[in-house]
Amino acid sequence: MKPLDQGSVIPLYHQLKQRLDARIRAGEWRPGDKIDSENSLMDIFHVSRNTAKKAIEELVQEGILHRIQGKGTFVSRPKFEQSLTGFYSFSRVLREKGLHPTDRVLEVKEVEPSATVRGGLQLPLGENVIEMKRLRCADGEPIILESSFMPKSVIQDMSVLYEVGTSSLYDLLDERYDVTVVRAKEAFEPVLIREGESILLETEVGKPALLLERTAYDTNDQPVEFCISIVRGDRCRFYTELV
Repeated sequence: MKPLDQGSVIPLYHQLKQRLDARIRAGEWRPGDKIDSENSLMDIFHVSRNTAKKAIEELVQEGILHRIQGKGTFVSRPKFEQSLTGFYSFSRVLREKGLHPTDRVLEVKEVEPSATVRGGLQLPLGENVIEMKRLRCADGEPIILESSFMPKSVIQDMSVLYEVGTSSLYDLLDERYDVTVVRAKEAFEPVLIREGESILLETEVGKPALLLERTAYDTNDQPVEFCISIVRGDRCRFYTELV
């Protein structure tokens, strides 16, 4: 293997980082594969432990690698990317990417809405909502923990929502209740995964995530869903295009 250029103005750790990244992009290490240990990299490239450690750490911070305590460093799976330039459905996006979306409905119940939910749905005081908690997966991997709140006037039969495991919520609203979602407003903020969330999302407590709040509107421009989602930061990335 070609040695690093000791006389280059490019720091050794950055050269090593580029070499590791190139091997991943070339498919020598595939998602889930364990990469060479720091000791192996030190021997192969004749660098210090600090150099090997820094190269790996930068790739971990970029989400290209991830560490598993006591086991080593592994190549991360590519993140799911979604543009924010238009209305989208998570299920439809995954299907377009050749993945199989599934939803595990955890709970459906009637609740008194919080002030945030009430405001989002523009409901009067005293009116309850239907809450559906679900775990959203791609090819069986949990990606999003989601709570959807809908007006009782929209959901006449709560049991229908358990069919969301095999059908998109928006498709279900359209087919069963003639409610067509045409646009949505979203807000994001960074959060850390909490204990209960980590179990369901199969990730570690304290890992970065996105808190997403979505208000979905029908053809009459009436809010029909207020959704609060915890999105795994290591598996999803949202972007926008500026023109």
